[in-house]
Amino acid sequence: MKSILIKDTTKEEREKIVSESMGCGSDCSMCCACGSMEIDYQAYIDGKKEIAELNAAYRPNVMIGH
Repeated sequence: MKSILIKDTTKEEREKIVSESMGCGSDCSMCCACGSMEIDYQAYIDGKKEIAELNAAYRPNVMIGH
């Protein structure tokens, strides 16, 4: 598997990584999924924060019930 770290990817590759992980298609004009996401992956796409950092920051706010 290819690395998804910012240093190993281009902005275009990061956009593709996020869109594929969300099950996105190529036409965003009819979609509002990104706007309703709890995690803003734009910081990853822009190369400001690693995807793991964004996910880790979100996890403490999630309660898992058994």
